[in-house]
Amino acid sequence: MNNTKENTTPLVDNSYYEAVTTAIRSEARRVMESGEVSAVIGYKSGRRKGSAQPVIISDVSRIDELVFAPTCTNNLSLYLTKAKKEVSKKGKIAIVAKGCDLKALAGLMSESQLKRENLHLIGISCAGVHGSNVKPSEALSAATIARKCRECTVHVPEGVDCIAGTLPQLEQLSALESAELERLEAMSPAGRWAFWKEQFSRCIRCMACRQVCPFCYCEQCLCDRNRPQGVETTPRPAGNMGWHIVRAMHLAGRCAGCAECERSCPMDIPLNLLNRKMANELKELYGQEAGMQPQEKGPLATYKEDDDESFIK
Repeated sequence: MNNTKENTTPLVDNSYYEAVTTAIRSEARRVMESGEVSAVIGYKSGRRKGSAQPVIISDVSRIDELVFAPTCTNNLSLYLTKAKKEVSKKGKIAIVAKGCDLKALAGLMSESQLKRENLHLIGISCAGVHGSNVKPSEALSAATIARKCRECTVHVPEGVDCIAGTLPQLEQLSALESAELERLEAMSPAGRWAFWKEQFSRCIRCMACRQVCPFCYCEQCLCDRNRPQGVETTPRPAGNMGWHIVRAMHLAGRCAGCAECERSCPMDIPLNLLNRKMANELKELYGQEAGMQPQEKGPLATYKEDDDESFIK
């Protein structure tokens, strides 16, 4: 890490956010006034100074509420899943999408949850967003940027209908999450088990991770059922371990890396670290990873006669 003075130096200036905000408003106004879309899903200013929150705008007179700032952390694709049925009924929708959000949208299209023709994608040239436990008023810096953004490869989304803003020259930051993953992989199996056992022991089963994940769109989760009960629902070690392993396997090859699960976790469990490990395994074993374009079904959802079966004992 750099020293404190370097860590707090803003990575981009305010003119960048002003330009992105202006571009979002301009495109949103154009598609709404033309009748191309019936609503826009984006961000607006929150109650706290500098904060932002999701908003669904269906009245063109409210377009100027749209903003983009370091606090625009939410993955807005969540608002297009089965969990938000009322939104899809509005007709064609415009949605503001960062690169990691677009990966989620592409995944949902691959799983037949969304149709590309029903969306107008306003891509963001994203310099990064705030991490957890950062004051909304703070500037985006090496000290405040989200861990996922330090090694992002999708700052500029592809395949969108328009791009809002121009990406400035970005400082190269140390990859903290990759370094932590390497440290874990260097441990013995017993050491890794002890690490995750300690992390999951803090889980209170609030299910915030599930609620913010765009891929947890099932109307009834298998882990909520009690006849039969697949996973214990109380926050005890066995149930916690079962829940997080099931969830990680469910996201293998699908996770967009938005890290909303980790950000929303009140117990600071490094959930994105586990998701990244699963993503690395899928890439190594099958050459498959989440992208910004819809794909055929992932390797864990398909079967081929020549699949490796060496793991069967």
